[in-house]
Amino acid sequence: MAGFRRYAAAILAVIGLGLAAGPSLAAPPFKATLPAGPKPWTHERFDDAPQTFSFAVVSDLESGYRPGVFDVAVADLALLHPAFIMTVGDMIEGGSEDAALLNREWDAFDALAAKAPAPFFHVAGNHDMTNLTQRKVWEARYGARYYGFVYRDVLFMVLDTEDYPAARMQEIYHARADFLSLRKTDPAAAAKLPYASLQEARTGEIGPEQSAYFEKLIAAHPKVRWTIALMHKPVYARPGDKGLGRIEAALKGRPYTILNGHLHRYGYAQRNGADYIMLGTTGGERAFDGSQGAMDHIMWITMTDHGPDIANLKLEGVLDKTGHVPAGGEALCLDHGGLRCPTP
Repeated sequence: MAGFRRYAAAILAVIGLGLAAGPSLAAPPFKATLPAGPKPWTHERFDDAPQTFSFAVVSDLESGYRPGVFDVAVADLALLHPAFIMTVGDMIEGGSEDAALLNREWDAFDALAAKAPAPFFHVAGNHDMTNLTQRKVWEARYGARYYGFVYRDVLFMVLDTEDYPAARMQEIYHARADFLSLRKTDPAAAAKLPYASLQEARTGEIGPEQSAYFEKLIAAHPKVRWTIALMHKPVYARPGDKGLGRIEAALKGRPYTILNGHLHRYGYAQRNGADYIMLGTTGGERAFDGSQGAMDHIMWITMTDHGPDIANLKLEGVLDKTGHVPAGGEALCLDHGGLRCPTP
């Protein structure tokens, strides 16, 4: 028995030694079998810190939906492998109180988004959240209309810029429907309708409960390395207590970035020392006259130890291994003046 104990103890010691030595024996991420002396590379400080990650943002594909363009974006994302994908809204045509139709539209969009191998985070645009029925459909399918989360010490805030009181939301919905209907036959007359000059149509609205939610969320995460807020309409351009003022005040003193869509034209500005960026489109109506900001793109954001590095990838600029735009993109009107492009 004593011999067995000594044998067992020896086996356990070897196992323990192996476990202790395991991590130190792990292969290094970089190994080169070259002699000592000069090396044919600059340095070995690889840009792969554990806190570095990349995610993608897509923009409006509704309001002039162009079939096939968003499919190209999804195929691009499948090649690029972001950690996750976000949007700035306008994912479905919407503008209806037919719940069955709305669910079919969402089913179609979600099936398309699911082709990209990364989580997709929904953000509501005015097409997605036009009326109370659409609000109910959203809440049944996706839950919160506005929310936040932390990923690798970055706080993400998703805002709902269609955050109107119920009665006001329906008023805006009917005014919008009248405007869109008349614009098809008489654009000049439509431009004189109340909706054409409505503050909410341009900038949206943030209600007091939503402002309070984000004030609390920001206060609960005082030490995050960056904050990124995504929204559809440029509600920061709305003065008064229905804009972004309370949330901007809560963000004061910390690094943050604001991203939005809605106007289908890329734009960059700085406010309060922060980047405020309006995305172009990812398949929605846009100009094809070469004017500044008119483009179909994916925004690629890499979070680093000094903040976000932002690159905009035009859809026709991402080629697959055969050297072609994936998902049949070369047959579409992107930026290359294809057959389907309108004449300037």
